[in-house]
Amino acid sequence: MDDTRSYDIAWLPGDGIGPEVTREALRVLEAVGSAHGFSVTATEHRMGGVALDETGMPLPDSTRDACLESDAVLLGAVGGPKWADNTGDQRPESGLLALRKALGVYANLRPVRVPAALADASPLRPDRVGGTDILFVRELTGGIYFGTPEGRTDDGARSTMAYSDDEIERIAHVAFQRARRRDGNVTSVDKANVLEVSELWREVVTEVHDDCPDVTLRHLYVDNAAMQVVRDPRQFDVVLTGNLFGDILSDLAAALPGSLGLLPSASVGGTVGLFEPVHGSAPDIAGQDVANPTAAILSAALLLDEVGETAAADAVRHGVDAALDAGFRTADLAADNEEDASTSAFGREVATRAADSVPQNAPTP
Repeated sequence: MDDTRSYDIAWLPGDGIGPEVTREALRVLEAVGSAHGFSVTATEHRMGGVALDETGMPLPDSTRDACLESDAVLLGAVGGPKWADNTGDQRPESGLLALRKALGVYANLRPVRVPAALADASPLRPDRVGGTDILFVRELTGGIYFGTPEGRTDDGARSTMAYSDDEIERIAHVAFQRARRRDGNVTSVDKANVLEVSELWREVVTEVHDDCPDVTLRHLYVDNAAMQVVRDPRQFDVVLTGNLFGDILSDLAAALPGSLGLLPSASVGGTVGLFEPVHGSAPDIAGQDVANPTAAILSAALLLDEVGETAAADAVRHGVDAALDAGFRTADLAADNEEDASTSAFGREVATRAADSVPQNAPTP
């Protein structure tokens, strides 16, 4: 980044509701940028189904190159029933895998927060889930999804779970670094009582922890961790785990807030970070101005964290909480007796409250 504190964002609206929710995220980025003394320039590029329709590729070379030359990538959503019968590299989702590989990202960050104002929306009791604030740190490029040998055999099929020392060490460093910015607690999840690869995972994570004595570390088996996420989610701060277990646990925890529209994600560790909401493209509500943009807005907050604008990132999160506290609800969260806020109305409300949460002449951090 240069001294003018300007950031070039590769904006990939994608399919379905992707364009409208990321548009609100950009609105919020612009608002907090003005309040915190930096600027954001977003350049739109095609990806996913819309890119397939226009170019025959879910990730055109021009989009990939633009992402590599940017400071960060903001993605909406990819896929939909229109392309459900596509296979191989003609699936919109294959573009996302190709983009992650091109960017070199290996750490997936999935925050799961349950603001007090939304505790009643959770499937769990409000007194059990309210105030939950978990950060899942999932290894993204190794494990059973990418191990070899794999595939069908004459009489069955096989998949291989494999991790190297280096792969475990680098993701452990990410978890401990993130914990230092939070409450300082890491829970590492494995299956070391059964799997040799999990034995290695536990050994390497423990070795990395030796260099981070200011962070508390505990180990849980994955089956116990799944139970604890439902039983007492507020006990967790940072959860560190491998690809398969992280995929399952983060999706389990995604049910806690009561709507996928609240959940952001980031994929980091490479040259450029990728930031996207967890939810899908929801084509059935696309273009109606009813989708919840919160996940996209909170993904923008993760983007700001990654480029070093942590005060602005906190302002975005404050803006979301303040809008919710004031009673603003999109259709997925509104009770029967509450008026729905549109996608754009909620985005405007968050932008205003985020910008107002700091002095307009805030010093350069």
